[in-house]
Amino acid sequence: MAKEFDEVEYTKADLATWKQVLSYMKGERRDVILLFVSVITLAILDTIYPKLNGIVIDKYVLTGNLEQLPLFAGIYLAFIALFGFIVWTFILLSDRLQLSISYQIRKDGFKKLQELSFSFYDTSSVGWLLSRLTSDTNRIGGILSWGLTDAIWGSMVMFFVTISMFMMNWKLALITIAVLPILAVVSYYFQTRILKQYRCVRKMNSKITGAFNEGITGAVTTKTLVTEEDNLEEFSHLTREMRDGSVRASVINAIYYPIIVALGSVGVALIINVGGMDVFNGDLSYGDLVVFLSYATLFYDPIRTIANLLTRFQDAQASAERVISLINTESDIIDRPDVIEKYGQIGNLKKENWEPIKGDIELIDVGFHYKTGEKVMEHMNLKIEAGNSIAIVGPTGSGKSTIVNLICRFYEPTSGQILIDGVDYRERTQEWLHSHLGYVLQTPQLFSGTIKENIRYGKLDATDEEIIEAAKLVNAHEFITHYPDGYETVIGEGGSGLSTGQKQLISFARALIANPAILILDEATASIDIETEKLIQDAIQVLLKDRTSFIIAHRLSTIVNANQILLLKNGEIAEKGTHAELIAQKGDYYQLYMGQFEKIK
Repeated sequence: MAKEFDEVEYTKADLATWKQVLSYMKGERRDVILLFVSVITLAILDTIYPKLNGIVIDKYVLTGNLEQLPLFAGIYLAFIALFGFIVWTFILLSDRLQLSISYQIRKDGFKKLQELSFSFYDTSSVGWLLSRLTSDTNRIGGILSWGLTDAIWGSMVMFFVTISMFMMNWKLALITIAVLPILAVVSYYFQTRILKQYRCVRKMNSKITGAFNEGITGAVTTKTLVTEEDNLEEFSHLTREMRDGSVRASVINAIYYPIIVALGSVGVALIINVGGMDVFNGDLSYGDLVVFLSYATLFYDPIRTIANLLTRFQDAQASAERVISLINTESDIIDRPDVIEKYGQIGNLKKENWEPIKGDIELIDVGFHYKTGEKVMEHMNLKIEAGNSIAIVGPTGSGKSTIVNLICRFYEPTSGQILIDGVDYRERTQEWLHSHLGYVLQTPQLFSGTIKENIRYGKLDATDEEIIEAAKLVNAHEFITHYPDGYETVIGEGGSGLSTGQKQLISFARALIANPAILILDEATASIDIETEKLIQDAIQVLLKDRTSFIIAHRLSTIVNANQILLLKNGEIAEKGTHAELIAQKGDYYQLYMGQFEKIK
């Protein structure tokens, strides 16, 4: 889906996107109001400041009357102190608003990632997701806080200055604002081109983040295949494209900004020319001309600020499109409103209404194909009684993991039904089913933290005694207690410092501590050495008792005691029966088993 998002082309700012982005400010009403007040106050003070200078020139400098100058100096110092306090206030509020908005967007983005189904991750790169929740989110927070501050200040300064100029001299005021239509045309011309370049830069940034991720996680493979030079060349190509896009955007911006400055300077020159003649003719005081020149400069400064803001907005627009597209992504698996009303959802689970799971599972004419159109199975029928252990074997691509993922509702069938205890599982929420699942993958996934914390992920309210008992059941207790810190031993990301077998034993304990009604072992012993496998086989047999379980196995020696074995071929059940029955048939399962047996010998 990341590719789909990146390929979307927009021709103008999306108001619906910004409406949703601005909604993140609702929870910060107090800070927003205070920010408005402080910035408007600052704009008023900016408008008053030139007036003070004009008074000094006309009343004190030109007349030479300095008697009241100390009093005026005191007023001036008080004004500067108030000015400094207002500046400090809006800087504090802007920073706080930026951090709060970024926090809320990241929280919603991460929540969405927890809710999306497996199909989303089938087509979304890690780099794309990381870029959305880091750099893009920062950019949005910045435009809503500092960008908002600049926009309010600039518009208010222009408003108050315009009123003041017309009150002083309407002719000079008209000269000052005459350049605005030209500025508007120039801004529209350049902003569309700047936006196009920034979108290209954002796309390349996502690809570079993905390349970083692959380079780090695949470092061992890169070394063993000696592909460092090829990877470097590919990465250099990506960074060159991003550099070139950024340079193009900077060139356009470098042309745009000086034009804005030049147009403002033309306005100031006209004011000097016309205003100077008025001073010479006695129609305008020297102090008022100085005030008017200050107002002209002050009037054009916000224009330049807003022009720069428009450039920043183009960059933020590209970021907002991507972040909001992620947050608005609809999961392929959605519970019906009436089901959510009864059983609740994440954040508001109604566990008191959850029926217990016995473990009867039935597939009725189930068909499934991926979003890419690849058909995996059709007309699959299977009935499993509660408490049975089902082993699933077959060649790569035969549908072993797919059938288990469908039963777990990580995907939903594109046709047919899956019943849990006689009820279509779409009549229950995903949380209801997933809370009764124990799942152990071929590649164990551990998180940064202690061994105890990793086991407790299976049951967050588990006691230390329950954690130790689960570890003992899978024979992990012995190696854990060999560490000086025991269960408090800190492991790095992905379980660094532990062997593959030790990681798998911990993942076993994590899955089993929740006492799941349905247990999935997806090639769970494939990465474990023979000695470690022997340690867990007895524990597995005890834990499978009275629990519906599915064992996807490559080593057929580990499934000989399963109640039923399914041999899949091209998404269909080619053979079904116990180990003894399938051996007696001397079919494909027999050939697979005997082939492995011969290798072992």
